[in-house]
Amino acid sequence: VQLQASGGGLVQAGGSLGLSCAASGSLFSVNVMGWYRQAPGKQRDLVALINTRGNTNYAGSVKGRFTISRDGANTVYLQMDGLKPEDTAVYYCSLVQQGKNYWGQGTQVTVSS
Repeated sequence: VQLQASGGGLVQAGGSLGLSCAASGSLFSVNVMGWYRQAPGKQRDLVALINTRGNTNYAGSVKGRFTISRDGANTVYLQMDGLKPEDTAVYYCSLVQQGKNYWGQGTQVTVSS
């Protein structure tokens, strides 16, 4: 399984950015896709998850500002609105299926104050 993320970049505080991630390879019809982020010197933390039924889970710090969605079994999106400087991090796409966790290459999101 390979994950290819795109999007990200530099934005001013209060602005918006969108991320997308496409999975390819041996995909099962049931999986969980999502986004994690890692700021410099910090651990990788959950941002949002969505399963193939459309059920979502958000970190408290992004709830109400970020929206995760997916298109079928292999593409996930993250719409980020109301961005804050503390959202600055490398964002990683994740896919979990059959007990295995796969990661994308990471994409930088920088929010200037």
